[in-house]
Amino acid sequence: MEANAPIVKFHCVAKRYGDGALVLDGIDLAVAKGDFVTLIGPSGCGKSTVLKLVSGLSPWTTGDVTVAGKAPRQARDRQAFIFQDATLLPWLTAQHNVELPMRLRGDSAEQRRRRAAEMLALVRLSDARGFYPRQLSGGMKMRVSIARALSVSPELLLLDEPFGALDEMTRNHLNEELLALRDRTPFTALFVTHSVAEAVFLSNRIFVMAARPGRLHAEVRVDFPYPRESALREKSEFQTKVNEVSRLLHQVEEVAAR
Repeated sequence: MEANAPIVKFHCVAKRYGDGALVLDGIDLAVAKGDFVTLIGPSGCGKSTVLKLVSGLSPWTTGDVTVAGKAPRQARDRQAFIFQDATLLPWLTAQHNVELPMRLRGDSAEQRRRRAAEMLALVRLSDARGFYPRQLSGGMKMRVSIARALSVSPELLLLDEPFGALDEMTRNHLNEELLALRDRTPFTALFVTHSVAEAVFLSNRIFVMAARPGRLHAEVRVDFPYPRESALREKSEFQTKVNEVSRLLHQVEEVAAR
């Protein structure tokens, strides 16, 4: 991969499932190393499908997708995926859930134990390492899921509405924690959400998507410096940016309703 090449690149990508209608059409997207890019748009616009193409979980129909200069399946060791649900194995403790991807990779027991302990400490769950998922709150489960994803030091982190089921206070707190983790263990992020405020708080670039078929409607740059703290949400310029993204969402919803 060239030094300045994007870590994720879509060129004129379309996607349909079987003989169905197009899910995505004409997607041109370049994600630079270090970006925090968020996709936002109405339900059914293909946001999660974009992540599936990047991860290699689903093939595209036409066009081209590369991750770190390779086909997505060949770059799976460079990325990690955090789903809407924490997807923890109920028969494993938090410690052993975090160890799982390293175990699948063939790391030694000592390497797994040490790295998992580091990651649980990073998400402030050292005291819960022996707990099973049933003993954890929703926010704690998601923090274990984040620790598991970061345990393999991904260059690219794919996040599909990971905080969507949480209350606003917990969501805001985890947004702050995610950015703090990114400062300590840098990664490029491709994030999906329905929350405009969440998108603005986390991202340096936001893509508003339109539906039927899914396509990129507009890009919004978010120039607030990192690190970002909770006080940012109280500033007028933050609300101005939220209003800008909201207006674009209303545009695509109005077009879809015609």
